[in-house]
Amino acid sequence: MKNGKKAPPGLERERERERERERESLAKARALDSLNLKETTTQPLLPSLPLRRREGKERKLKSCPHSVCISSQDRAAAGSSWRFEKSMATALHFSGVKTPCPASASSERSLQYKQPLWSQRLRFATRVASNNGFYTSAKNFSCTSRVLRVSCEGGGITDVLEKKQTDNQCLGENEKQLTCVMKFGGSSVASAERMREVADLILSFPQERPVIVLSAMGKTTNKLLLAGEKAVSCGVTNVSTIDELSFIKELHLRTVDELGVDSSIISSHLEELEQLLKGIAMMKELTLRTKDYLVSFGECMSTRLFAAYLNKIGVKARQYDAFEIGFITTDDFTNADILEATYPAVAKRLHGDWICNPAIPIVTGFLGKGWRSCAVTTLGRGGSDLTATTIGKALGLREIQVWKDVDGVLTCDPNIYPRAEPVPYLTFEEAAELAYFGAQVLHPQSMRPAREGDIPVRVKNSYNPNAPGTVITHARDMSKAVLTSIVLKRNVTMLDIVSTRMLGQYGFLAKVFSTFEDLGISVDVVATSEVSISLTLDPSKLWSRELIQQASELDHVVEELEKIAVVNLLQHRSIISLIGNVQRSSLILEKAFQVLRTNGVNVQMISQGASKVNISLVVNDNEAEQCVRALHQAFFENDPFEVECGSENGSV
Repeated sequence: MKNGKKAPPGLERERERERERERESLAKARALDSLNLKETTTQPLLPSLPLRRREGKERKLKSCPHSVCISSQDRAAAGSSWRFEKSMATALHFSGVKTPCPASASSERSLQYKQPLWSQRLRFATRVASNNGFYTSAKNFSCTSRVLRVSCEGGGITDVLEKKQTDNQCLGENEKQLTCVMKFGGSSVASAERMREVADLILSFPQERPVIVLSAMGKTTNKLLLAGEKAVSCGVTNVSTIDELSFIKELHLRTVDELGVDSSIISSHLEELEQLLKGIAMMKELTLRTKDYLVSFGECMSTRLFAAYLNKIGVKARQYDAFEIGFITTDDFTNADILEATYPAVAKRLHGDWICNPAIPIVTGFLGKGWRSCAVTTLGRGGSDLTATTIGKALGLREIQVWKDVDGVLTCDPNIYPRAEPVPYLTFEEAAELAYFGAQVLHPQSMRPAREGDIPVRVKNSYNPNAPGTVITHARDMSKAVLTSIVLKRNVTMLDIVSTRMLGQYGFLAKVFSTFEDLGISVDVVATSEVSISLTLDPSKLWSRELIQQASELDHVVEELEKIAVVNLLQHRSIISLIGNVQRSSLILEKAFQVLRTNGVNVQMISQGASKVNISLVVNDNEAEQCVRALHQAFFENDPFEVECGSENGSV
């Protein structure tokens, strides 16, 4: 106080703290003096160490303001081990460490203490006298979770540092990375019972931390498309009576009840679906953009139901809509392509969420978001496979598992020939050819991300999990491989285009293919000669499988091509694709033509050169299934020696 005025409150508090610190320092000094203890520097740790290392150790010990040294004389002055332990406890207490005091001299000759939580860090240096000289040790202790035990043994004192981690911050799930993708198709989640079985299947692999990709339940996608088509002409007031809408509602609400989850997770989607159909009825049109949004309800509801069920049974899961986590696509509605920006975006979202709060990701298959329109897009029929392989590449996972309703990729369509067998191994190229030319097991584009990421794809049967399935990898042993699988693509249109102007001219092929580009029609197989082109047209323009064999459309194709050439239109054809080791093409063709000749079948077109794994033959539709059965028997059921016997005549 000066001139009769009080000091400011802040200054007064600061002065009081200084006085308190002085009192504490004085009390500590008195306690140390009474015990004949003093703060001191320490002797070199090991005289035999190099000077620079010894100096480093000394500096390390000197830097600690709380180093306490206890000499053998100090212990002798204490009078007994009990008095020494009590003295040690008192010294530690004044140094900021609370310790229990021994009750008697007969008590256990060890002293345990735990540092208080408010202590930041404390270093103790204990110097012990021995017959061989001095040994000084320094240890660091974390205030939150360490235990120090000081014990007396024989004629000296030994530091026993027992470090015990009490916080037990174990390695959480966030430090265990996601391992694989498991994709389940519509038939695998077609009902509540099937969803429970899929959940049990996932949990039967405790070593896996999967990302789950789901399709819509059962035939929901087809029902949604039919409902949209009916809404165009039924009128707004009749939308609620559409059979397909009633089927979808009943299926999902029944699944909610059977799984025992809250109906609110899908009720808003069912209401929005009905409103969308009313909008379609009001506008009297179903655009491709609206069609994509319409079918997205199937995956959005199935994933929410499955995630809710997993959480209900105690398995932490989190639902994701693919178009909200970074699946960026072109704006080609109903048949969009995934853009490269998808991979880092998906990895950032899924990996980030897993690190922060581990939960099994349940992702909608088949869906994306247009990069210009920001509208929901779809990846084409079977696009959930592409979703799975994209996630696998984005996260760099160990394996991609595609769970179907068959025992892997088969040697032919079991609906054509029931004795088809699973193929144990395939290459990415073989799988892509199989998918493109008609095998329904995989999406045609799904192999590209897996191949680029060099991630194995395993095709398994969700109805028969113990079946080995098919493993698809970058390469496999082809030394003994002849034929891998036979694929049939029906309802193909074939065009023979002949023009003498083609001879020695450039630009003719460009004009032909620009016509198909303008009409949005895909070409499958091509064979050329000096003056003609033979090609087949994809039987579906888009994923909705609208056949191009409508008279007006085909007439328009012919009309445009006849401006530059003579065109012969051949309908009702099929492509039989022989997927195998083309290095042995002579053997394959010899055997195939022998079988076809025996069955009285003429091949109208053949294509081989471009693909290293595929030989395509064009035959009449009404002969195709007979050819597949005969070829399967010849290549897969006869004695292997019969197939090999022709190798001497031309195996390449």
